[in-house]
Amino acid sequence: MDYWSALELYKEMLLLHCEEAKNYVNSQCADLEPWQIIVATLLLTLGTVWAKGFLFQQESLTSRIKKQCFRLIRKIPFIGTSIQKQLNKALDDMSMSLCTLKEGMSYTQLLPAQGLSQKQVLDSIRQYQTLNEVQWTKGKVSGAVYWGDEKLTELLVKVYGEFAWSNPLHPDIFPGVRKMEAEVVRMTCSLFNGGPDSCGTVTSGGTESILMACKAYRDLAYEQGIKYPEIIAPVSVHAAFDKAAHYFGMKLIHVPLDKKTMKADVKAMKRAISKNTAMLVCSAPQFPHGIIDPIVEVGKLAEKYNIPFHVDACLGGFLIVFMEKAGFKLEPFDFRIKSVTSISADTHKYGYAPKGSSVVLYRDKKYRHYQYFVAPDWQGGIYASPSMAGSRPGGIIAACWATMMHMGENGYVDATRKVVQTARTIAAGIRKIEGVFVFGNPEVSVVAIGSNVFDIFRLSNALTSKGWNLNTLQFPSSIHICVTMLHTKPGVAERFITDVKEEVAIIMRNPQEKTTGMGAIYGMAQSIPDRSMVTEISCGFLDCLYSTEVSKVQNNHHTSKKNHMNGSSKTH
Repeated sequence: MDYWSALELYKEMLLLHCEEAKNYVNSQCADLEPWQIIVATLLLTLGTVWAKGFLFQQESLTSRIKKQCFRLIRKIPFIGTSIQKQLNKALDDMSMSLCTLKEGMSYTQLLPAQGLSQKQVLDSIRQYQTLNEVQWTKGKVSGAVYWGDEKLTELLVKVYGEFAWSNPLHPDIFPGVRKMEAEVVRMTCSLFNGGPDSCGTVTSGGTESILMACKAYRDLAYEQGIKYPEIIAPVSVHAAFDKAAHYFGMKLIHVPLDKKTMKADVKAMKRAISKNTAMLVCSAPQFPHGIIDPIVEVGKLAEKYNIPFHVDACLGGFLIVFMEKAGFKLEPFDFRIKSVTSISADTHKYGYAPKGSSVVLYRDKKYRHYQYFVAPDWQGGIYASPSMAGSRPGGIIAACWATMMHMGENGYVDATRKVVQTARTIAAGIRKIEGVFVFGNPEVSVVAIGSNVFDIFRLSNALTSKGWNLNTLQFPSSIHICVTMLHTKPGVAERFITDVKEEVAIIMRNPQEKTTGMGAIYGMAQSIPDRSMVTEISCGFLDCLYSTEVSKVQNNHHTSKKNHMNGSSKTH
């Protein structure tokens, strides 16, 4: 029997089974009237559509079932009351940490009837500055302020003053600002090895740069017929990608990290690629552990599957572009990899520009066009904007341009050498301390510390008591120091290593002891299965930022005790 004869036989068998199925269905419907068949078909169709909508949502079915179960549990009188009491206590503690004023101070809640003189305003400003307790000028803070050089600050204040009233929304009125913004983008494109077609825009910060790239690829995906665009990124990627997915109706698929290197798992990323994939993401470096993802390997995936590839260099972008000239070798991470289609880099971090400036870059103008918003039929005229905002502060763009011009390549290379070398000195020093370890092999400016022996948040609290303000991290529990130019001052890195060594030695006397204060809250937050409670506490934190009420607790108990958000001043 040849191939075609066998195929014919299978065909006849299939037709026979179809005939049997047809006869069975007809026999079952023999006693039904036509209207019954129509109604049954309609109900079945509607049921199928509902089931599809219920099962296949952006949020997984498991996650939705969990949320509903936790909502029901919190409605049980005794349990719900107990949970709410604990939440209120956490919120009260947070309010005390954030909103404590010095004795005699109060909030201004009404506009003054008579305007204050310039002297009165400046006197009030100085009073507000007395609320600062964290010693960032002494290099005690992780990240946040990346330099703060007095001479550079003087220059930026003068430049901002010259352009304080300018707005790039009106390029015909402020052509100088338009020129500066274009030059900032072009200089940054050159730093990341962009070709003549590379382009970009200045944004208000790293989050907006990331949002704009995601928005561009979402719109591109829509044009390609992808109805439900997906972002594939490592779990270590910045939370701005979660925000972008939430804002733009995309789905963020997180892939795990290699537990040893803390780099993105390339094989897992490959498995996650589907017909809905709108973009791939890597970090250079990522925020939690300061590790650069395997960009070359992921780039091969992007090229093979023809998927846009974004490199998030918001944190260390203005370090990694100068590291080779500073004597530190890195694998390619920029437009030298032909599948990299966009890059985000913050000028207000290691670019040393004032806060409120970042750059998003594209390999080609065709990608940037998807970022733009145009309303051609508005009665106020044709409205077009390159990014989220309409009006933008020209003074910030001018100050960013001034910083880049003032620093020059030599200034950036020198600063990069100091920062990276200091970070590596700290990493080497921490590795010698028994009881703690460094995550992966940090190559840039962030050093993340963990422990398999004790609760690492105890170390965070202990270092807070010595004036340090570090970043507390979760999944896994860890803390990190983001090295800035302030940490390169003589003795700062050595003091940090010594303090860690001394406090770890104390903790190791009783490693099983539980942590307290904000460390305990962070530890608890990781273990809460109901993530809506963590969201509730976070919303309470944000509410505290806008509070202009002095709490009753504070009225009765003014204190000078330090209690920072990243730890408690209670030692252990």
